[in-house]
Amino acid sequence: MKRIGLLSDTHSYWDERYEKYFADVDEIWHAGDIGSTELAERFQAFKPFRAVCGNCDGGDLRRMFPDLLRFKCEDADIMIKHIGGYPGNYDRSIVGRMYTSPPDLFISGHSHILKILYDKTLRCLHINPGAAGLQGWQKVRTLVRFTVDGKEFKDVEVIELGEKKKR
Repeated sequence: MKRIGLLSDTHSYWDERYEKYFADVDEIWHAGDIGSTELAERFQAFKPFRAVCGNCDGGDLRRMFPDLLRFKCEDADIMIKHIGGYPGNYDRSIVGRMYTSPPDLFISGHSHILKILYDKTLRCLHINPGAAGLQGWQKVRTLVRFTVDGKEFKDVEVIELGEKKKR
């Protein structure tokens, strides 16, 4: 069993509450638009860290993290892509792969819209954790925590960090 902390679209912003809310997780997963290598390194120093680069991430982050990440966690097949869409509207860059070899869990970011949906056709859970940073149009910043137990996803929690304040 593994406890996961999930976030996206930090855009270089570090919130001290990341450490509070992710203190009991085994790994942190980031669905892109990290924003800076310094932020990525801060996450890496805190917990085991998996991430994909996003469309706003520069060359250094693109060298550190892939565009698409697929791996096993427990017995579950996980796929993370920053611009990936959601059930019924997958991005064209991923739709073929989703239908020929669907994962158990598909994570995307980019939209800044928190979504947790089950794709009945592909039998795949989709999570977009929304945006944890200050950049973007979202009103509330969010994180997600959950447990991977074998092939099951349990104890899914949405954490609201409050309304986005201007820098």
